[in-house]
Amino acid sequence: MSVGRGEVVAMLGENGAGKSTLMKIIYGLVRPDAGVIRMEGRTLNIRSPRDAMAAGIGMVTQEFSLVETMTVRENVALSGVGLGRIDARQHRARVEQAMERIGVDLQPERLVSTLSIGERQRVEIVKALFHDCRVLILDEPTAVLTPQDVRALFVTIERLRTSGLGVLFVSHKLREVAEISHRVVVLRRGTLVGERVTQEVGDAELAALMMGSTTASTTTTTDTDTAAAAVGLSVPATNRDASSPASPDPGARVPALSLTDVTYEVRGHPVLDGVSLQVMPGEIVGVAGISGNGQTELTGVLAGTLAASRGRVEVAGQDITRSGVGARLQAGLGRLTEDRRGSVIPQLSVEQNLVLEDLPAFTRRGVLDGAAIRRHAEELIERFDIRATPTDVIANLSGGNMQKVLLARTLARRPRALVAAQPTRGLDVGAYRYVHGRLEDLKARDGGVLVISEDLDELRSLCDRIVVLFRGRITAEVAPAEATSDRLGRMMAGEVSA
Repeated sequence: MSVGRGEVVAMLGENGAGKSTLMKIIYGLVRPDAGVIRMEGRTLNIRSPRDAMAAGIGMVTQEFSLVETMTVRENVALSGVGLGRIDARQHRARVEQAMERIGVDLQPERLVSTLSIGERQRVEIVKALFHDCRVLILDEPTAVLTPQDVRALFVTIERLRTSGLGVLFVSHKLREVAEISHRVVVLRRGTLVGERVTQEVGDAELAALMMGSTTASTTTTTDTDTAAAAVGLSVPATNRDASSPASPDPGARVPALSLTDVTYEVRGHPVLDGVSLQVMPGEIVGVAGISGNGQTELTGVLAGTLAASRGRVEVAGQDITRSGVGARLQAGLGRLTEDRRGSVIPQLSVEQNLVLEDLPAFTRRGVLDGAAIRRHAEELIERFDIRATPTDVIANLSGGNMQKVLLARTLARRPRALVAAQPTRGLDVGAYRYVHGRLEDLKARDGGVLVISEDLDELRSLCDRIVVLFRGRITAEVAPAEATSDRLGRMMAGEVSA
């Protein structure tokens, strides 16, 4: 495949198709066994990212490569300077200019450890555009951006493209691909199976190339809507009654999950400020917001990894505000945190990670029952369509299969309430559809689901109602049918309230 000057080439493919591996080879993070990479006719010997940057190649990877104990400015400097002293004032000005080019506002002297997941990805984008590169690789760059931020990024890409920059754009959203790219290439199981001119190919053909299918005759209406949302297409009105009240009657049943005046402070500053919210049995509630407005802290307070400064959290009427993680699991709380790799032990196998939250059930007289663990893993692998064996090291799984492991581990406990943060970030159409299907299954069994996501298409297609978190407060609530990208984007920016 090739990328020309002033051209945007989009790459599509399922999780595990080889996209990330190919990108890492181009950027020097993985050494190829065979093949040639050329830049402007010159054969390159890329042994490291430094070699790639010297050749004019920049990249934003899915896995962040930031030093948490350093500032934003220092991380940007670290990516492209050699030995010797740095002119801090001049470098700060260059960093601010790079931020301005992509339309983000981050304080250069903030420690990376204080940034949210979305803000960290923006630092990676700044790092890539900070250098004078001729080919820019963007791997799912819009996953954590609001519609307004995506628009600003696309404007930047277009401006860079017109100046002669070549862009390789990896995305699962066909709407983005159609808008930004000139050509599309599709990978499946490590092989390039198709190349099309963007304006001459339809969404159905691209989806079929990605998934290796030639017919959609067995696809249900729900599957179609979910898949449409996964690839960034508009989702029609679903079987939810758009005219029904946005909020359930709190007196009708005991909420599956209840938050009352939940506040979380850092050095006296409220990151979460009096959050009150109920999720009823058989309901999926979405939380929208720009990264850094308290979503990560909300997930931590509910999961038990952060202690609320005040307020009350209940699962099916049971107070878990001061309970530890284990007690919350016993009370019926399920968790899918936004950092999926931080939710597993990478060196352990799939079967070992599947029982981490329920070890007593697989212990006999103080010793782990290996046979029971294996049977449990085999059952969940089949039930949740995990493309792995029980003994596979989990670090070697694709993002989609790793998320399926975490989903299986959580749902196997039959939670009464599930907190799912960024449940489909970086997943392909098939995995996206699968995760949504399992969340809807839990809803059908009278479970309550709280989805914290920056994917507005996901929230509109999946949720019964959407609330907006702005500066640690719930400032608005809207029905999915009324949640246009523009309206939600303005709510997330604090311009429109309830």
